[in-house]
Amino acid sequence: MPKETSGESHQRGDQATRRGFLEHALGGAGLGLAALTAGCAASSAPSSAAGGTKPLRALFSNAGLQSTWCALGKQTAELWGKLLGVEVVWRDGEFDPAKQRERIELALDDDWDFCSFQAIGLGSLEAPVRRLKERGIPVISMDTLVVPLAQARDVGVWLQVGPDQQFMGETSTRYLMNKIGGRGRVIHIGGLSAHSGAQGRQAGFDKVLAEHPEVEVVGGGIRWCDWDKQKARDAFEGLLASSDTPIAGAFFHSDDMALACVPALKGTPHEQMVVTAVDGQKEGLDGISGGRLAATTVNPVCLIHMTALVLGQFIVRGAEKLETLPPEIVTPGPLVSRESGNLEAQRYLSDPRHCLV
Repeated sequence: MPKETSGESHQRGDQATRRGFLEHALGGAGLGLAALTAGCAASSAPSSAAGGTKPLRALFSNAGLQSTWCALGKQTAELWGKLLGVEVVWRDGEFDPAKQRERIELALDDDWDFCSFQAIGLGSLEAPVRRLKERGIPVISMDTLVVPLAQARDVGVWLQVGPDQQFMGETSTRYLMNKIGGRGRVIHIGGLSAHSGAQGRQAGFDKVLAEHPEVEVVGGGIRWCDWDKQKARDAFEGLLASSDTPIAGAFFHSDDMALACVPALKGTPHEQMVVTAVDGQKEGLDGISGGRLAATTVNPVCLIHMTALVLGQFIVRGAEKLETLPPEIVTPGPLVSRESGNLEAQRYLSDPRHCLV
């Protein structure tokens, strides 16, 4: 027998460690590795995939990998795909609805067991999803809506997995209002206006704002910045420059945009501004630890992408029927601040070694 190299030994050990972690993580919920990877009775094709089940192939796409949130989502899907014997093929949306649709359309005729998409714009992926429906390929929607939820099944979306977008906007905004005493002026920096998640976060902000008549939004309302950090910085600096007196706070639709803008506060009358956001992954959590952000609400990117991957393989391997599935699974996401007591736990769970929240 050939002698095992140190590299092979390390790789085998790493695979065993990940397998052990998966078994431990899922065991408490009654879902061992064998249960997750059990193929349907009709399939007996041998493979080297986890659990010896038939390997699967899935097409994934999210909004844009220049976002740290989306990049971690891709890493999560690929990690859990390796653990569960699912080849994950990626098509980057680049925060351009037309590009995302075109890239998905070019892949439609390939062989897929299931697909999972985060649509950049509401309705932008309706046509390719309908084509996948014609081929009998299950589609799981992540985070954002392909079409309004009531129309999802007709279009071909089997299941929506995502957060309560309005809750996230509301939670971070309520924290902001409490910190500024419910009075003063605030800035509202939004993502992409056609993005259903951004629309929900705006609705959450507006709901809380209506409860505080002594709060004014600088510039008269939201500034849409398309999730682009430079656009956000330009808009933010313009709003800062419009006021010689301190602006009390700012709410951003993403940690990325918030962290790009915070340095602009230095040396201005607004240095004590309270800044809150949404996402709650490593960069945002580090921002809270370092005092750059006051709070963020977790949009659990790892949980969303992992759930889409795990449920996709369940649907295919278990030959599950559409009518047995719930139309929507809402993922939880807490507020994290310096005083919330959950900062280190969230940091651990969202670590790319684990990809759980």
